[in-house]
Amino acid sequence: MKLIIKPEKGFGKIEVELSEGLWGELKSLSERYGVPVERIIEIALTGEFREPRGNLEELERKAKELEEKTWELEREYAPLRFKAYGLSEDNKILAIELSGLVAENSQLKRFLGLKPERNPELRKLISYYLQG
Repeated sequence: MKLIIKPEKGFGKIEVELSEGLWGELKSLSERYGVPVERIIEIALTGEFREPRGNLEELERKAKELEEKTWELEREYAPLRFKAYGLSEDNKILAIELSGLVAENSQLKRFLGLKPERNPELRKLISYYLQG
């Protein structure tokens, strides 16, 4: 792998040939910490390392425990989210049907010569369920 480092200003550039092993290490560090490979190389070249405060193994263990708890909660609440989505879709369908019935009701009142009544609360409720 060929690495080319260009300065922000000027024409000078540095070309370095990286072995496959080193490139693999850089790639794994990039994936592990969620940082682009370019940033890892920049940190390595500038010596911008931070010393961890506290016991690193203890912090990693705590992070792993929190991740496990997160997945437990995810497994617990996933069925509830699915049911909530289903209810939301049912509410949309009912709101569409209700809107049609309100329109039909107002047409029948006009046909019978009655004054159609406006119901703003019902319209707000219908629009709420159609949006959400």
